[in-house]
Amino acid sequence: MAQTRRTFLQTAAMAIGAAGAPLAQGGPPAAPGGQGARGTPPAQPAKPPRPATEIQVPKMRFGNVEISRLIVGCNPFYGFSHFNNTLNQVMREYYTAERVCDVLHQCARFGINAYNYVDLGRAGQDLDRFVAEGGSMHLVVQGIGDPVAFCHARKPLAMYHHGGRTDRAWMDGKIATVRDWCKQVRDLGCLVGVGSHKPEVLALVEDQGWDVDFYAGCVYNITRTEDEWRRALGGELLEMPSEIYLQSDPPRMYRFMQQTRKPCFAYKIMAAGRIGERAADEAFKTAYASIKPTDGVFVGMFPRVKDEVRENAERVCRILGTA
Repeated sequence: MAQTRRTFLQTAAMAIGAAGAPLAQGGPPAAPGGQGARGTPPAQPAKPPRPATEIQVPKMRFGNVEISRLIVGCNPFYGFSHFNNTLNQVMREYYTAERVCDVLHQCARFGINAYNYVDLGRAGQDLDRFVAEGGSMHLVVQGIGDPVAFCHARKPLAMYHHGGRTDRAWMDGKIATVRDWCKQVRDLGCLVGVGSHKPEVLALVEDQGWDVDFYAGCVYNITRTEDEWRRALGGELLEMPSEIYLQSDPPRMYRFMQQTRKPCFAYKIMAAGRIGERAADEAFKTAYASIKPTDGVFVGMFPRVKDEVRENAERVCRILGTA
């Protein structure tokens, strides 16, 4: 990302004043067929999408389509900063529906044609608006809850069991429920995967031969229990233990991704913004050097200060040798 979230917090007060209208809270996602949740027509295009640029992120084969090896993440759109509540709110206030759509259109211009979508809050309404404006993205969805209605309405390219919920099921001894969910998605006809922050959980899925097509792995294990954190930190426990990012974690997840033949998606390669601008190139280089040519990366974009979409697209093209 263009700056660390810690640096960003120093200007958070300015952002709160200038970010724009807050997000609408609650409410179901938009219904299929271009209508809003209560039957209201979707917003008309504010302006036509600009043409594609000469910079195009390289593609990989995924299922029966070609998708970009850089996939736009959804967390900043809806205030999931994985930092603190102040930055959560700043992101929500910055990301109006118009700005969400603008970033998705910007991604498309650089050849980023896949969206790591989550069906929460007004995300469905924003997606309807983006489509009404002429936008198109392959959806690689973080699956939460019953997948049936969502799959019928949106027909996503792929769905994977949400990583945090997978880890909770594993820690509670209920990993079989995740396998049952995957069987449901398989029957719905889209690609199915499992997400996790723990390479040992994905290794278990692999060893047991689950009928899945891919994996989504957070390269930092932020779902350790307090006891696990104390062991990892020599008896200490830091504030906000769920948001501790150990530099020794990524090699473990990358090792799993190298060993499996299935496609993988790495996420939080920038430690949720904790890696600064000077180290950004190295984080991206490490990610792409540590995964297979059939693997991709999810990255959230927050272009309040700089055009992070262009920067990330240029960076990936440069790293993969297509610039």
